[in-house]
Amino acid sequence: MSSSRLETFSDGVFAIAATLLILNVRVTGSDLGRSLDRAWPSYAAYAVSFVTIGIMWANHHGVFSQIDKVDRTFLLVNVLFLMAVAFVPFPTALVAEHLRDGGLEPAALAYGFTLTVTAVFYSALWFYASVRRRLLRQEADARVVSGITRSFLPGPWVYLTATLLALWNPKVSVVLYAVIAVFYMFESALFGRRSPAVE
Repeated sequence: MSSSRLETFSDGVFAIAATLLILNVRVTGSDLGRSLDRAWPSYAAYAVSFVTIGIMWANHHGVFSQIDKVDRTFLLVNVLFLMAVAFVPFPTALVAEHLRDGGLEPAALAYGFTLTVTAVFYSALWFYASVRRRLLRQEADARVVSGITRSFLPGPWVYLTATLLALWNPKVSVVLYAVIAVFYMFESALFGRRSPAVE
């Protein structure tokens, strides 16, 4: 299978996962103004998850810009990664629903473990392709490859730390998920300026 075909399929999964997030934003009640105001947890959860999925999509494109070919192992790891991405709307809905009640701890744990697993598969995808330049383009820029590697290394550990903090204070954990999304948004933008032009 060509890398372009796999990337096209992946783009479709990202698009569906991002679109499904809006289905979790619900407004109920006879007083529309007050109901819209009370729905702020849904807006916040939607924004954080949409930005997170958007950054993963942008970085996925960056990864594939360095890939020359794919093999069956790479294909299967990418499928596992996409499975985790497609699952993100579910814990997002849990966090939005329980942000103001006692169910926030399990919701925050579910959200964090989902992102941790996603980050693990994402890292596995990149390191499988890049170790000994197994699947990379012959002309892949070593600085770009090194930059992607550095940006992927802390991901699983950062998400795991934020997840485990939910056992102590789930609200702090949820705030950290938002902080991580903002951090990677700026990190991704800086990396993008160092990378070759995207077509």
